[in-house]
Parts: sequence; C-alpha cells; structure tokens
Amino acid sequence: MSFTKDETILRDLAKEYAEIAAKPVQDERRDLWRRHNSLERTRPLVLVMPAGRAWNETRAVDTQCEDPFCLTFERTLRRKIYMDFIGDDTIAEPWITMSAVRPWNHEGPWGPVEGHIPSPDPNGAWRFDPPIKRLEDIRLLAEPNHQVDEAATEEVRKRLEGIVGDVLPVAVTRAPRWTGWRADISTDLAQLRGLDQVMMDMAENPEWLHGLVSRMSAGVLRAQDQAEAAGHWTLLDHNNQAMPYCKELPPPSADGRSVPRSQLWCFFAAQEMTLVSPAMHEEFILNYQLPIIRKYGLCAYGCCEDLTRKIDMLRKIPNLRRIGVTPVANVAKCAEQIGDEYVFSWRPNPSQMICCGFDPDGVKRIVKDAMEASRGCHVDITLKDIETVQGKPENLREWVRVVRSVTDEYA
Repeated sequence: MSFTKDETILRDLAKEYAEIAAKPVQDERRDLWRRHNSLERTRPLVLVMPAGRAWNETRAVDTQCEDPFCLTFERTLRRKIYMDFIGDDTIAEPWITMSAVRPWNHEGPWGPVEGHIPSPDPNGAWRFDPPIKRLEDIRLLAEPNHQVDEAATEEVRKRLEGIVGDVLPVAVTRAPRWTGWRADISTDLAQLRGLDQVMMDMAENPEWLHGLVSRMSAGVLRAQDQAEAAGHWTLLDHNNQAMPYCKELPPPSADGRSVPRSQLWCFFAAQEMTLVSPAMHEEFILNYQLPIIRKYGLCAYGCCEDLTRKIDMLRKIPNLRRIGVTPVANVAKCAEQIGDEYVFSWRPNPSQMICCGFDPDGVKRIVKDAMEASRGCHVDITLKDIETVQGKPENLREWVRVVRSVTDEYA
C-alpha cells in the first residue's frame, strides 16, 4: 500500500510512539499509580503538563505535515513522544485516541450564545462578553443533548486506521461534550453571566441564580445520561487530571466496551469560586455538582482554586479520592486536613519552578519545604500551566530530575 508524504510522517511517528508505549517502565508506572491512587504508600509521583506557548518553544514538536487531517494527529504524537524525553510519570498507552464527531445541537454547549471576544493576535488574550446580561436572558439557554455523527466519525476512523492501524490501534471516544470543564457548572456559569455578576447574584438574586445553576446541572446530567443510554462511555473516558489507575476501578482500555460512569473517574473543579466563602461555594456550586459526581466511581476535585478553607466542605463528596493543592493554597494547612484520607495532589507555582528562570537550588528548597509540610500524605506533584520555558524546553527534563532528587527521600 502506498502512502503520501504526510501519511508516511504519521506512520513513522506512530512506530516511534509504539516503541515507547511498549517499554517496561510503562507497567512500572501503572503499578505505582494504581497503588498511589488507592492510598497505598509509594514514592511521590511527578507529572509535567506543558501548555500553550511552552509547546511552541519546543522545536522537537514542530510539525511537518500539510494535510490538516495528518497534522492533527502528528501534533498529538510528537507531544506524546516528547513526554517520554521529559521522563516524568506519564504513562504512554499503546493506542491512539480520536474523538467522535459530536456536533453541538444548538451552535454551542448552551445555545447560540457567544461568551468571549478573542484578540486579533493569535497568541493574545480574550475577554468575556457574557450573554446573560439581564435576568430574563436566561431564556437564551438551550438544553444540552448528546449526539454523535456516526457516519462522519467512521470516515475519520477508517482513514486514520488505514494510515496507522497496523502500528497502533485506533480508539474512539464517544463521551459527551459535557464533561470536564463543560460539566463542572462553575466554568460555564462564569462565561454565561460574568464572574463579577455571579458574585453579585449570590447576594442580590440568589433564587434566580439557584434556578440557573439547577438548570445547568440538570442539563449536564441529561447529556451524560443520554451518552450512557447510548453505550457511549468507555474506559477511555477516565478523567482525574493525573493517571487514572487504581485498584477500585477498571484501568483505561481501548477495547471499546460500554461501561457505566460508576466504573470511571471524574474530574471536577470550581476555579471561579476561589474567593467565595465555603458556605456559598457549597450552596451555589457543590450542591449542584454532587448529583453529577455521584454517578461516577471516584472523583478528583480542584484545579487552580485555593481549597485551603474548603477541605471540610469537600468531604461531602462521597466518592472523593484526589484533592488539588494549588500554588496559592497553604500547603501545611491542606496537609493537616487531608492527611492520609485522600491523595494530596500538589501543584507548585510554575513561575517559581521554570517559567521565570530555572534555579535548581530554588526548586529543591521549595519542593523540600512542601514535602516536609505534607509528611504522612499520599503526595503527587504536577507541574502545570507552563506557559513558557523561556526557549529552553530541555529544562523540563532537568526539572523532573531535580524534583526526584528531593522526593525520592520521601518514598
């Protein structure tokens, strides 16, 4: 069978990645994560999550394909291959994943409403333009409905499988669009109404706000229930902002078999509530997240918000297993409250770690202080929100080495 230049590039990358995925270290990492997420003692695990411009500064992931189809998967494979170079505890799974074609049935997650105005600069910022400006604008919202365009999905799958299928299995995720950030309510609420106005509504329009959030919670549940009824949840759809291995749930798999959400991890957060009191966070967000969370096997909670004062609140999540401890959180106070009951997922400040210069001695000092403060906890470390590496992507590999030189003492 003959392949185009771009298809050959994709095949070569797939072969390289398949070799990485077959390394014995992948099973070693699976075992570590399985034990760690099941609250057994392991060495602190380390993850790196480059973002945005940090990838743009990494020449090793520069793309060569011109065909938009090949380009999409080329970018994915190059990044996965580079993660092997970084050498953290990311697991390289022996398949390539593609998303089903899932059209928005109402021109967007909540209807034909635009929530932001982009910058003309491709790398620029954007600002909110909340569509719900008046209380009566709630009528603009549409009900979420999960749907998959099977014909379009099969067309993509067949082409990808024809290029790399003899090298890597092609796995299709059909999970609904209303997962992750689309499911936590807090993210979309701020985009629909505006964060400052949401905070005002808590005091000035509480009943109206309860009605809006209740409607959003019901909409997320509706879409997720539709996906489960259609058999569209599979073991590809774990989500815990880490590696989703544990002893209580089946591991990730590309076998395509349908599973209920009770066999999956979910990830929830409420970053927009970081300055809101625990009582209001619980009243207006957590109480409406809980019906969605309870459908899953285990839950990871917290991204960039400070949860220092909210650990007791989070205990109301019956299937909670992982708690995010962010750069602005009080590590010692979080550790005291979390103890060994949950995974303590620490996210050090990327500016101090690598984005504003790389000082190995400074990194060691900060990591050691955090390790001392969290003695007795089940700790993993995630370096995320890395918007720049100052043109030195190799520092990510060195950062992992430096961190492990400290954390290995706390195994």
